[in-house]
Order: sequence, then C-alpha cells, then structure tokens
Amino acid sequence: MTGEDAGGHIVYNGSLLSLARHYGFLPRACRPYRAKTKGKVERPFSYIRQDFFLARTFRNLDDLNTQLDDWLATVANVRVHGTTQKIVAEAFAAERSELQALPATPFDALLKLERRVSHDGLVSIGGNYYSVPDRTRRIVEVHQLPDIIRILDQGRLVAVHPVLEGRRRTRVAPEHRQGRMPTRSGPAASQIVVSRSGDHVPCRPLDIYQAIGERLAAAGGR
Repeated sequence: MTGEDAGGHIVYNGSLLSLARHYGFLPRACRPYRAKTKGKVERPFSYIRQDFFLARTFRNLDDLNTQLDDWLATVANVRVHGTTQKIVAEAFAAERSELQALPATPFDALLKLERRVSHDGLVSIGGNYYSVPDRTRRIVEVHQLPDIIRILDQGRLVAVHPVLEGRRRTRVAPEHRQGRMPTRSGPAASQIVVSRSGDHVPCRPLDIYQAIGERLAAAGGR
C-alpha cells in the first residue's frame, strides 16, 4: 500500500488515499521491521479467525452475517477485554460520542484487473466465469466492486454482472450471444445463469436447432 520514491519519501497507494479522503483519516506508515509501532491492530483478526470462523459452516453471505451478528452480541462484545479489563460493549458506548460519524454513502471500492477472454467468450474472475459480447477483444479490463462486475473493452463498458457466489459458476447474458441464444425482454433476461457443470441449461426454441441443421447441410456437413 506504500512505497518510497528516489528521495526516500513515502508514497501512498492511490486507492488508499481515496479511502482516506472518503472516511476522513490520514494514513500513517510504520517503520519497516518495527512491530511495536503498529500497536495491536492485527490482534482482533486472529481472535475472529480462531473464535468465530474456526470449524464454522454457513450457507451463504447472508447466513454468515447473521451468525456474526449473533456472535458479536453474545460472545465478543459482552466479554471483558484482556488489556483494558472493560466490557467491550460498555467501553464502545462510552466512546461513541467522541467518534466521527460515518459518511452517508459507503466507499465504492474498486479493484482493477486485466483478464483474457476465453474462446467461448467468458472471463474468469474470482473462480467464476462471466460472459462478454461477441467480437470483444481478447484482453479486457475488469472493475470489481463488492457486488458488481464491470468489463471494459478499450475503455468502453461492454458487460455488467452481479458477483456470483461460490466457485465454478458461469453467468451468460443472453444479449451477449447473438444468433446463439434467443432474445428475451424484461428484467429476467439479465439474470440467466448457466453453470459449467450443466445443472442450469437455458431453454431454446426448436427452430434454433433446425437453423443449425440447415446451415450444416448447406456447408456439406462440415
């Protein structure tokens, strides 16, 4: 997230500075190999991994968040903190009036990636596959937000998809497959998901297969 220029000055990552401006804080870099300058900011992550996540199962993100809320209310926030010797929820309530209010809108986090389009017109992102229109160039730019995937071809937005949960799933937008998938109207058209394992298959009218047969016959069966 940080680095140094030729003069030894600290240079912050642009995304970090955008986050800092949104939430109104100033980043402060710690000296290398000086663990004591970092405080105990990483200790809570170890506590959450070991006490909450360890051996826990959940169905999806909503289920995970529900379990987390329950764990916070019944375990984490009602315990006596090992360092302050205060109940976490009570200490937070006492400090709440001194805390800065959060912005009205959440930070629009953006991860920019470069991806190659496969021969079947799909882009691999986070273990899942998302379609792009026919004739899209082989190299595209991907903008990944918490719940949206945007795909750009030379700066032009060509595809928008909701982020798929799980792995090895495929989302194919019907309008991306001209001549190979039927055109549908309405909001359901952008929600068709085709799994690579074949458990979700789009419905196609029989005249599509008739047209394919006629095309093959005209080409001599090739």
